[in-house]
Amino acid sequence: MSGWANSYSYRCQPVDYSDNPLAIRMVYACWWYYFSKFTEFFDTIFFVLRKKDEHVSLLHVVHHGIMPMSVWFGVRFTPGGHSTFFGLLNTFVHIVMYFYYMVAAMGPQYQKFIWWKKYLTAFQMVQFIAIVVHAFQLLFIDCNYPKAFVWWIGCHGVLFFCLFSDFYKRSYKNAKSRIAAATNGLKTNGHSNGYSNGSTSNGHSNGHTNGHANGHSNGHANGKVHDKNGHSNGYTNGARNLPLSRPPYIYLRARELEEKFFDTLPPSTPAFFSRFRT
Repeated sequence: MSGWANSYSYRCQPVDYSDNPLAIRMVYACWWYYFSKFTEFFDTIFFVLRKKDEHVSLLHVVHHGIMPMSVWFGVRFTPGGHSTFFGLLNTFVHIVMYFYYMVAAMGPQYQKFIWWKKYLTAFQMVQFIAIVVHAFQLLFIDCNYPKAFVWWIGCHGVLFFCLFSDFYKRSYKNAKSRIAAATNGLKTNGHSNGYSNGSTSNGHSNGHTNGHANGHSNGHANGKVHDKNGHSNGYTNGARNLPLSRPPYIYLRARELEEKFFDTLPPSTPAFFSRFRT
């Protein structure tokens, strides 16, 4: 901030290679920014130790892999000047980002305070848009600043904007689509299952209950009619026969003996005995 808050120009800021106190302070600021790129490796170390491999994404690997080398070139050849605007914005964004990490690590009871996660990602994307615009403006104006570093910083901004944009889509927009699809799937399955269960289970239960009740009632009524008819027919047809409770074999044998007995009687048998012939 010693340069950009006071005397640096946002349109064109050449590198000051003199022993000017402001230039020396910017050199030290660049060195500490370079050092911070190595401390960021602790992110990856902690993710691996805690087995959170899903956080070691392409964005994470590319960002932490490129930045130390990229910043080294800046500290070595352009320690100050126009490209330090990149470090200024990036440092401020990292302060906000690590504040988010701190609150997230404080426990579940603090999760309600970090609802702004997707806005942090959007903030990082805005940062890279500002870096690209700030760097590539030197392609259209005359400024004593190495064009190679203009392209170097500008392409870094484009690369990281694309990576963060892809991360934003996968983490937030696609997640919202998956939630909506899952919700619609639950509604569809719920309607289908409810309809099937209502039609099959309840219909079977009601049909079984109603059918059993109606069948029992109809069968009971028909049974009474059949019993009545059978009783009437049996009484009528069997009134002159032996009781129905006698076993059929005994009944037939008795009839056979009875017929033989009456056949042996002479014709002159009194009519008195004929009255007992069935």
